[in-house]
Amino acid sequence: MSFLGVVPFLLFALLFLVGPTLYLAIGAFQDPTGAFTLANFAALLQPNILSAYKISIQISLASAALGALIGFALAYAIVHGGLPRVLRPAFTTFSGVASNFAGVPLAFAFLATLGRLGLVTVFLNEVFGVNIYRLGFNLLSFWGLTITYLYFQIPLMVLIIAPALDGLKREWREAASILGGTTWQYWRLVALPVLAPSLLGCFLLLFANAFGAIATAYALTGSSLNIVPILLYAQIRGDVLYNPNLGYALAVGMILITGLSNGLYIWLRGRAERWMR
Repeated sequence: MSFLGVVPFLLFALLFLVGPTLYLAIGAFQDPTGAFTLANFAALLQPNILSAYKISIQISLASAALGALIGFALAYAIVHGGLPRVLRPAFTTFSGVASNFAGVPLAFAFLATLGRLGLVTVFLNEVFGVNIYRLGFNLLSFWGLTITYLYFQIPLMVLIIAPALDGLKREWREAASILGGTTWQYWRLVALPVLAPSLLGCFLLLFANAFGAIATAYALTGSSLNIVPILLYAQIRGDVLYNPNLGYALAVGMILITGLSNGLYIWLRGRAERWMR
């Protein structure tokens, strides 16, 4: 009877993960009358839909790469950078909160900070005479959304990679130093090969995290940016582009992409854990 402890989790997964996924998969192969069709998947080859997938993948790749790079640097500073130990719980707590801060509140925060009349925008213009919008910056654009995503991507990277950095044994570095190895040689030949599965896995997880985000993107850009989550929302809830079955096909495509990313992340995490034992 010890398996009864996992029953609530299995029920939750069945009701909120497996059930909706099957519903989407079935709906993607149906037309408005309920008849079987492949037209919904054929419609995914339309130029505007292919463009939406392309832009979504590009934003996800950009935010994942920058988030992984900056987050790794922050995590290294926290774990091995010689900072006071009292700062680590503060950074970890903030990262836990910030990694889950998204949606309308995050969009409003960035509009109030980097919008055309945002605090930072006005400050730079009045104090330094620099108008970032005249220089080409636009919060409601590719890079604007990417920067917004970094707010939760960087803390998520810190939370995930910190345990891997903890697993780097001090004896490895001491052994490298005794054998005459430089810091660069230690990182190139020891640390980075050990961390490579974790780093790549974190990158894939950040990619999936950004690819599936909709609330922040919709609240920030509305329909001005053609990305898959916003297009999906328009197909299911919109008045002009209303086509739920095409929306289901879009959702299945997103599930396949994020599922592949998460699957590779789980596989890489398993390889990384073997090194840390």
